[in-house]
Amino acid sequence: MSETPFDEATGGLPSADGHNDLEFRDPEKARAIADTLERLGEELEDPPATIMHVCGSHEQSIAKFGIRSMLPDAVRLIMGPGCPVCITDMPEVDEAVALAEDGVTVATYGDMLKVPGTTRSLDDARAAGADVRIVYSAADVVEIAEEEDGEVVFFATGFETTAAPTAAVVLSEPPANLSILSAHKYVPPAMEIVAELPDTDIQGYLAAGNAAIITGSGIFEDLAERHELPVVVGGFEPLDILAGVTKLVEMIRDGEAGVENAYPRCVTREGNEPAQEQLWDVFEAVGGQWRGIAEIPGANLVLREEYAEYDARERFDIDADSLGADGASRLADDCICGDIMSGTAEPTDCEMFGKECTPDNPVGACMVSSEGTCKIWHEYGGRPNL
Repeated sequence: MSETPFDEATGGLPSADGHNDLEFRDPEKARAIADTLERLGEELEDPPATIMHVCGSHEQSIAKFGIRSMLPDAVRLIMGPGCPVCITDMPEVDEAVALAEDGVTVATYGDMLKVPGTTRSLDDARAAGADVRIVYSAADVVEIAEEEDGEVVFFATGFETTAAPTAAVVLSEPPANLSILSAHKYVPPAMEIVAELPDTDIQGYLAAGNAAIITGSGIFEDLAERHELPVVVGGFEPLDILAGVTKLVEMIRDGEAGVENAYPRCVTREGNEPAQEQLWDVFEAVGGQWRGIAEIPGANLVLREEYAEYDARERFDIDADSLGADGASRLADDCICGDIMSGTAEPTDCEMFGKECTPDNPVGACMVSSEGTCKIWHEYGGRPNL
């Protein structure tokens, strides 16, 4: 008999054709899954089971729908480094600010505007007169460059989900006045690093379904094998998340490592292979800093030498070492965003949470982005008792 009450044929996961009986917001099914989780929690040999999800969109749904309040005490669900804005490093923001202040038109996603650099944000630069534009897709930047006579730089952030469209722009022979300041990141190496941190004690990953649409669920198989962990790819509706967590708890109870796909209506094992080809044609993975977490080998995406003509760092010879020389503020030094994104602290562990650091006046990157844990907890109250 299946462990979960909504899909007996697949052992708790949505069916492979993606059209099972998983209605996304069915309260009765949610309560039935919660009962299953309660029973599974009682069967764990060494509770609590710590599960890390790796996506800000997961955290938004978890907080908005009170999913943590449905979990038994034997299951602990924490957020990892899944907010692309939060892990964009200060020197990368400094580079974008410096270009904007030098008269270059800088375009980026809206969440990046208020992210503090060492001393200033792009929003500060815009307030001082710099030309900083918000875009909703990489393609928007091409239109801006076509309309402008001067140089336009796309401050490109995000994981595989946004890196692939950036690659497509580079391959489209964009206008000559357009270049890319890449702060794109690659998720799997960060999951490897976090899995090795002793304080997190992760026993399973709920992997981001949006990134896996590009890379496929198979990308996690080596990680699962090396760390002997279960990894379940999950979607973003409440029952998607509960299904993924339920499968993870089953695997933890059974001591089973490996990869399962709980988001088959969008994710395949192979992923979007044409998008992967474009991604790795344009970018290569190198070591780099993730804000507040660590220097992570192979986790930063930079343009390959063949596309240097579109690389803003080559075009403008940015001296990153000289930027932010007057240092970060004391408040930024006290920020614990790195601990929060590593799963070793919660927003409410930070003394500045909701005091010096608020969505209107963010100190740390986790309070800036709509996908940042601190901002989400500030909006929804963290761990509601529903």
